[in-house]
Amino acid sequence: MPILKSLGVADSKVPRAGTLPLRSSRNPFEEVPGLEEEEVGELGTLPNGTSCRRRATLEKLAGLSPFRLGWTPGRRVGSPGDGPPRSFLGRMLTPGIRRSSADFGLLARLQGTRAQGDEEAAGEAVRRLAFLRLGRGPKPHRASLAERVVPAGEAAPEPPPKVPEPPKMKEPLSVLEILSLIQQRELARADEHILELEAEELASSGGGAPGPPAAEGAGGGRRARDVALLYEALQRELWALVRETLAGPGPGAGAGAGAVAQLGQVLLQEEAADGRRGPGAARKLRVRWAEAVGRAARERLEAAAPGAPGGLAGQLEALRARLLEDMGVVRGRLAPAYPAGLGAFGVYLRGYHGALAEWLGAAARRRLPLGDRYALLHWHNQVYPREVLGLVDLVALENGELGPLLSPGTLRGLEDECVTDVKAQTRAALLRVLQENEEHWARTEDRPSSLAQDVCELLEEHTERAPRISQEFGERMAHCCLGGLAEFLQSFQQRVERFHENPGVRELLPDTYISRTISLVNCGPPLRALAERLARVGPPESEPAREAAASALDRVTRLCHRVLADLLFQELQPYFNKLMRRKWLNSPEALDGIVGTLGAQALALRRMQDEPYQALVAELHRRALVEYVRPLLRGRLRCRSARTRSRVAGRLREDAAQLQRLFRRLESQASWLDAVVPHLAEVLQLEDTPSIQVEVGVLVRDYPDIRRKHVAALLDIRGLHNTAARQEILAVARDLELSEGGALPPPRDRAFFSDISVPRPPFCLGLPPFPGRLPLGRLARPGLACLPRLRPPSPSRPPSQR
Repeated sequence: MPILKSLGVADSKVPRAGTLPLRSSRNPFEEVPGLEEEEVGELGTLPNGTSCRRRATLEKLAGLSPFRLGWTPGRRVGSPGDGPPRSFLGRMLTPGIRRSSADFGLLARLQGTRAQGDEEAAGEAVRRLAFLRLGRGPKPHRASLAERVVPAGEAAPEPPPKVPEPPKMKEPLSVLEILSLIQQRELARADEHILELEAEELASSGGGAPGPPAAEGAGGGRRARDVALLYEALQRELWALVRETLAGPGPGAGAGAGAVAQLGQVLLQEEAADGRRGPGAARKLRVRWAEAVGRAARERLEAAAPGAPGGLAGQLEALRARLLEDMGVVRGRLAPAYPAGLGAFGVYLRGYHGALAEWLGAAARRRLPLGDRYALLHWHNQVYPREVLGLVDLVALENGELGPLLSPGTLRGLEDECVTDVKAQTRAALLRVLQENEEHWARTEDRPSSLAQDVCELLEEHTERAPRISQEFGERMAHCCLGGLAEFLQSFQQRVERFHENPGVRELLPDTYISRTISLVNCGPPLRALAERLARVGPPESEPAREAAASALDRVTRLCHRVLADLLFQELQPYFNKLMRRKWLNSPEALDGIVGTLGAQALALRRMQDEPYQALVAELHRRALVEYVRPLLRGRLRCRSARTRSRVAGRLREDAAQLQRLFRRLESQASWLDAVVPHLAEVLQLEDTPSIQVEVGVLVRDYPDIRRKHVAALLDIRGLHNTAARQEILAVARDLELSEGGALPPPRDRAFFSDISVPRPPFCLGLPPFPGRLPLGRLARPGLACLPRLRPPSPSRPPSQR
């Protein structure tokens, strides 16, 4: 009897079942006389507190009496006449009875005292039996009963049919044996036995739903407690298996596909059992499995992020790598091992998604610098959907799409913080850049300005990153940066005006003044392009800021162009003073000086960018022709004969052609100016009134700012004093003026005759052919006498200009 041997009781001391003891007059469990302590040796102390230094009765060893063992002389233990054994050894010896956790707790405590003796006895027995077999030789063949009864040569009778044996009852496992199965990761089998134990507990408690363990002394309560403890052990192994399988293949990576399949089988078994338990008693292991996956995912992500270099951006990159690695393990190794009905891949994906949402939410609640906020928003909106979820078949998810990692309110708060920080940082940075550049304007060294480049880099850093996060955030950031740019350009305009208003700058820096002005003009095109781009990207509310930025740049450009043109025409003024004189008709010296000076100065203007250069050259082209035509209309030259008119007209055409070639070489786009001087030459040279009327009509059509005073001055230069012809020609200009009505004046870059002031046109009084008497009746007839035309003074004009 192995159990009794483990307790230190010899076989001779325990009576066999169904036999009487040799000495019936004495208790068979009494101590054998004459047995001394030194014959036994050192055995230790039994669990009941008695000494094992000498042989003792089973009652002293186990603290149990024969009646508690359920044995009496002459009766077999566990016979039909006995009730269910209530003692430890009775339950251990009786087949068909499940052993509880308390019984095996006692056996576990006895394992340490009997292990060494059992091993030594077993080894000695094996050696003795092997020696006896060698001395005895092989076992002889013994004839069967049929061979001995049937004579030789006769056929043996057929053996009787075998009676099928009744099926053996499956002996239920004990609590410790079920626990051993759990520890050996035979999870599906262990769960089956737990379900059987739970069914027994339900049957013993009256078939109700499983509830909390009953009192300590009740058998049903102990069984319910055993079920609860086994479920706890089972779940610990299940969730540990979930953690281990995420480590990936390799040494120490965790259980294989078989263990994962058992985990899935347990979930299916428990889901089926929950249907029998009812909603109030369901264990919901499938829900707890999803929670365990989420906890394991959280541990994996937290382990990957802290050690990553590069701040929050580096941590997000480490999270991305860990997500791709683990989801690859799930897709390739874990999800196929689960039963198909569990949707394992979706459960793992949701677990990682939820763990990642917790991590990002905790990061968003911290006070992050601007760069980390950009990184967080970009990773949330672009990297995770494209590089993580883009590799996942979201259609295969059972419950639809995944929720957002961060709530819309959290995202909006992060964007608001970014916009606020950008507004404050860019304002300070732009003012600092402007201050540094303004300090270099007054210095003598000539170096190119990097103002526009610095401003564009400061703003484009934000305007390029924000649209990559989302279109709406890009619009908000563009509107913010455009407002900051407009505010900066207004400050820039004011400082440029102060620079040019300072008279000491031109005197102290005559050589670098033009270079500084060109550098300031060159800031316009890139800043204007930036403002236009931000206005296109931004919302409709950005239009006022764009207009303010464009207006400030236009003022700066016009101011610098005017300064450069004034400097140039100060140098050209002596040559313009020589035009429209007798010497001008005979010598091209004056015009050659104009063309040579403009060509030389154009080389310095080439350092200007294309857009402002084209505008400046067009302005120089217009102003040069205005200065050329001004002395002609002011009456500096009078034509008293047809020959003189022909010479003047020819000279005008030659000069116009030479100026046209000059400005074409300078790449002027103001081609509308090329015809003004030839038209004036035609008016001077034509003889018949209708042709002159046609030419004046063309002038008025092409140059709407021409007035009757300009036509009258041109007729005076031509020497046309015929009243009727003058009235017919001037009527063309008057009719066109009246047809225009309240039309707006032409823009500044298209104005020509409005910049040329001429004397007031005279009207003529016809003088009598005889002296001494003036007929007043003829005063009403215009054109009869040349007197200044009287007009009421205009209140809007100063007295000096009346």
